Amino acid sequence: MEDIKKQQEITDSQAVPAAEPKVNNAMPAPTSTSTIEGRNSGGFSDRKRNFKGKRGAGRGRGDGGLPEEFEQKMIDIARVTRVMAGGKRMRFRACVAIGNKKGRVAIGLAKGADVTGAVTKAVNKAKKDFIDIPIVNETIPHEIYQKLGAAKILFKPAKKGRGIIAGGAVRILLELSGIKNITSKILGTGNKVNNVKCTIEALKNLKRPVKQENKNNNDKAQNLK
Repeated sequence: MEDIKKQQEITDSQAVPAAEPKVNNAMPAPTSTSTIEGRNSGGFSDRKRNFKGKRGAGRGRGDGGLPEEFEQKMIDIARVTRVMAGGKRMRFRACVAIGNKKGRVAIGLAKGADVTGAVTKAVNKAKKDFIDIPIVNETIPHEIYQKLGAAKILFKPAKKGRGIIAGGAVRILLELSGIKNITSKILGTGNKVNNVKCTIEALKNLKRPVKQENKNNNDKAQNLK
């Protein structure tokens, strides 16, 4: 009997401390929840939101935005496919022209998975390839004939009030360049992209008048002094 009583006392003594750690372990739970609530209500969530806001602002800078003085117009957009081993891959090709109507113009050609992505890439490419056009009395200084691949274009100066006599994509590019009076004729292909590229080459090859070049050189010399 004594042995049985001793065993019961031992088991009772072991059972009491076993329950105490459970109570002690359960006590820190409210503190952990309070710290979690403090994080959610405090700086942790705010920092996370601010971080997302900064990333959003950074993405907005690279979306192909232009200064207010520049305008952009769509020249051509087409859906193109590429044959792969597993089938066909469909993409979009965009050709965009940008200019400030003061003698600066450029074009960009790019592809993307969607129309928005293709246009953004085209604008970013165009911003790297601006050309300066010599404009005299709101027209070009001399007549020029340009050939690029299958595209052939002829430009002639025009009097004031004549307007832009051009068609298709060439007219869009001339309007953005700032030339108000010009006569043009497309003699080759009707492909918009090729005609626009040929127009850019023709505008690049225009030569400034001697008087205008001397005036620009004198202005630069005075600025250096």
